[in-house]
Amino acid sequence: MKILIMGLSGSGKTFLSKLLQKELSCAWYNADNLREMANDWDFSDEGRKRQSHRMKALADFEKENGRKVICDFICPTKDARKIFEADFTIWMDTIKESNYKDTDLIFQKPENINLRISKWNEYSPKEVAKLIKNV
Repeated sequence: MKILIMGLSGSGKTFLSKLLQKELSCAWYNADNLREMANDWDFSDEGRKRQSHRMKALADFEKENGRKVICDFICPTKDARKIFEADFTIWMDTIKESNYKDTDLIFQKPENINLRISKWNEYSPKEVAKLIKNV
């Protein structure tokens, strides 16, 4: 199962991912870590699509081998989300603006999500893990 945790920079994607990874005992890929390994800090439309393909390739590998995987990245556009093809999407809607105005401007609110988190105390990691396991 491919789990996408998306939202603006600073919304808590990585924090939640770290906690959920322990609850689900699954693989976890963080976008910043992958960009660093690829030395690819291109945030143009093409760079964002390339990042989505990179995250998809790793997530597909895990899924094809029978494992759950969490990928946390901004995934700001409908096209980027379509490329990734998540099985379960969590939108961290905890902030309205990030430190990256260019990203804020292109961010499209997701239409197809499984869970929207708008406040930090809304769900515990155990509750989120239970929702994912019940899919």
